This record gives sequence, structure tokens and C-alpha cells, in this order.
Amino acid sequence: MPIQFTIYRISPSLGLFPFLLILLSSGCGRKNFYAETQVINPAVYKQLQEIPDSIDSVTVQAGSHYQRGFLYNALWGVRHRDAWAAPVTVPVLRLGTVKGGLEIEKIGGGMQTINATMVGGDGMTYSLRTVDKRPEIKLPFLLRKTFLSDIVLDQTSALHPYADLVVAPLARAAKVPHANPVLVYVGPNETQLGKHKELLSDRLYMLEEKYNDKRALVGELAEAYNIVGTNKMLKHRKNSSRHSIDQLAYAKARLLDLLIGDRDRHEGQWEWAVYEQDGEHTYRPIPKDRDNAFYVYDGGILSWLLSRKWTFRKYVSFSGKYRDVKALAIKAAYLDARALSAVTVHQFDSLAHDLQRSITDGVIEQAVRELPGSVYRMQGKSLARKLKSRRDKLDEAARKLYDVLAEDVLVTGTADEEEVEVVRLDENETEVTVRRKSDSKITYHRIFHRSETDEIEIHGMADNDSLVERGQVRKGIKFSIEKDSVQYKNKSNSQIKARRKKLAVEGMEE
Repeated sequence: MPIQFTIYRISPSLGLFPFLLILLSSGCGRKNFYAETQVINPAVYKQLQEIPDSIDSVTVQAGSHYQRGFLYNALWGVRHRDAWAAPVTVPVLRLGTVKGGLEIEKIGGGMQTINATMVGGDGMTYSLRTVDKRPEIKLPFLLRKTFLSDIVLDQTSALHPYADLVVAPLARAAKVPHANPVLVYVGPNETQLGKHKELLSDRLYMLEEKYNDKRALVGELAEAYNIVGTNKMLKHRKNSSRHSIDQLAYAKARLLDLLIGDRDRHEGQWEWAVYEQDGEHTYRPIPKDRDNAFYVYDGGILSWLLSRKWTFRKYVSFSGKYRDVKALAIKAAYLDARALSAVTVHQFDSLAHDLQRSITDGVIEQAVRELPGSVYRMQGKSLARKLKSRRDKLDEAARKLYDVLAEDVLVTGTADEEEVEVVRLDENETEVTVRRKSDSKITYHRIFHRSETDEIEIHGMADNDSLVERGQVRKGIKFSIEKDSVQYKNKSNSQIKARRKKLAVEGMEE
């Protein structure tokens, strides 16, 4: 997906920082920021142009344009510039032979991050994604041709160009569904691309399976009956209590995100395999787009300032420590609230320990060996050491993520008629149970602790839903119920009277 930066929207709390940034960036920008070609050897590039089939592999640099001098690096950081500039030898993609022959189905990403969906002769769908990203620049007109525009384009250097290659074997060990990317180069003026020749030619790509519809229901996904995107999954979940998320499977995938420092896990970064049994539909997550794994941003003076908790906290960098688990959860907050609300601290702890056992030293060492040789020699041992350190501390990070999620919990109802039962077990514990009225099936249950949770929000109730409150306590967890324009809030948590044991949601008053 395109990376968007709006650099001129700087927090007023930074004082003189915007003026310093503009002052340091007021020179002219590069006339051509990106390299003319990623192929290193001009003679090889010329041969590819003239006799495309005569060369099977090429040596390229994914992003030589991210190389910078000492002063720039001191201000903005070294990041992953060495990996972007490293010479990497990759095969030239032959569309007519790979995967039984690849044909383009559609193009996504425009001129920013190009993502071509391709269909193989084997019936599987594949994604051809550019390794280099081209951020969309949103700057005032007077700044578009200044050095500031180069700074925006340079933000891609914080991404690791080959992260996907390392993540795949880690996901395999964790038993989290994943694609198996390979590096390929599409030659200049590749005729088999047809009308897309100019757009797709002369680029370095990741070619991987694309799990976006029924054609991808193979292997470990063979028992599913469909694959859908997050928006469709949430719509089905809202419309019927017979559609539910496998929250433990999603929690495991999110712990893998923590391990690799993937800070960009918004709704668009997931597909969902759908399973059916006895009329109940379960959605299990398929993570995709690992562009932000091993993200490094804060190595320079200015980037360090920009990534503080009081500025842009979400730009948290990967290291051997979990510097800020809450920052890693910012972009996933909307989905996490709806897909992790039933997971307990004991379940998080159990999943973390399972991953610690599954992702052994051997798994990590083999995973980093998937890096191109030149990159492994520069980063392999360091990356393995950091991953082992994070693996060893994963249970602690899981607890921190749980604490973030437990503070304010969202319980989502559905369009089906349901009964919500809130029981004050004592001043510390509050039990919430949701039952489907048609067959009394429990669709949600959890016991909350006042030491962890400030408020429970219950959303999306149908017209004939009902609330049952039990138990009398002096003080307990706040909870609220919202349905369209009707809202009920238990703000004071004073004693709950017996006459309010069962109330229709419609017409409730505070």
C-alpha cells in the first residue's frame, strides 16, 4: 500500500521544531530522486533491453538512492540504508514459465507501491509487489521541489527491503498462515506484460501467494470455504452472532507481530479464512504485507525527536528490547478492540510461551539466512540476536499488550436478539456474558478485574436485546451500552437495585 506522509502537520507542542525542520530542508531537492535502474551493471542492463532472454539473473540494488552522508545520517539516521544499497543477485522473472505461466489479473497501488495480482497456470493467485516504495508526497506547493520532498521520499529507508523473507519461516514455526515470497526482477520493456509493460518493467519485486479468494484454499487452508477481507468479515460479524472471530488465532498472530516489531497492522493488513460447522462461521486471520517488520526510524537526532511518545509515538523502532508495546498497537487498535476482547491474560501468557517454544534458536538462525547473502553478512547475526532477545521477552511483551487492551474493553453485539448479563461478583470482579436468545448459546464470556479494566463498552445491540444486572457492590467497573441513539451508562457503579435486574435496552435511562 502507498506510504503517506504529511510532514507539515507538526504538533504545536514541538515549539520551534517545525521552523528548524524547514530551515534544514530549504535547499533544492534532487531532480531525479530514484535511480534510473536498479541493475548495477550498465552492460547487463543494455543486454536485457536488446536480448531479454539471454540473461537469467541480474545483480541489483533495491534502493541505492537511500545512501546518505555523515551529516544527513546524524540528523535522520542510518536506518536500513546498507540493506537497500547492498548488491543482490536475483532471477529474471519469466512470466510464461513460472507457476505454470503467470497472467495479470489486475493492478493495484498505482504509481506508489505497485501490486499486480497474477493468476498462475496452477490456478493459484499471486502478488507481484515492488520492493521499493514510493511515498505519496503531500506538501504545500512551495515546498514540493525543496529538500523537504527528498526527506519524505527517504522515509522508505526505515523499512527493511527483505523483511518478508525472514518473517515467512518464523510464521511457519508459529503455525500462523503466511505467504512464501521470493525475489524476482522484471526486465526492461518486458513484452509479456502487454499494456502494463511500461508500468511494471525494470523493477525488483517480491512474488508470493495471494490469499484473497477461494482460489487460495489449498494446503492448510483447504478446509475453509472462503477467504474475505476485514471489512466483509466485520460486516458479517455485525449482522449475525453465527459469525465469529477465532480470537486465539488472531492473538497468536498479533504476538508474532510484536516479535518482529511490525507496527503497521491495520485492517487492510489481513485476510480471513472462513470455516463453517453446524451453521456457525469462524474467521481465522491470514496476515499479509510485512513491509514494517524490523522497522528502524530513530537513529538520527531529528527522527529520534519525531518518534517520541509526545510526538509521533507510532514510529517505534525495532531493537532487541520491546521499547514501547503500546506504540506497536496504535495502528491495530480498531481491529484489536473487536478481535481480542475475549482473550484473557492467562491465554495471552499461554500463547506467548507456545511461541517461545516453537521459535527456537535454530528457527531464528535459519530464518535470517533467508536474507540475500550480502545483506546477511551485514545484518544477519545482529538481527538473529535481536530476535532471540525479543523471543525470550515475548511473555513480558504479551502481558503489556494485554494491559493496554484490558484498560477499556469493547464487547460487540450483533443484529441478532441477545441477552447481556452483567454480574458483579465482588468489588474487583465483573462477569459479562452474552447469550443468543434463539437458542441460549453463549457467544461471549469474560470476567473482568477492576485492577485492569476501567470501563466495558457494549455496542451494537438489536431492538429486542435485554440487559440483566446482578450483584450489589459499593464500587465496580464502569460499563456502558450503546445502540444507535439509545445509550445507557453505569457511571457511578453504586449499588445495583433488584428492580433493574432485567431491563429492555430500549427506553433505559441513566
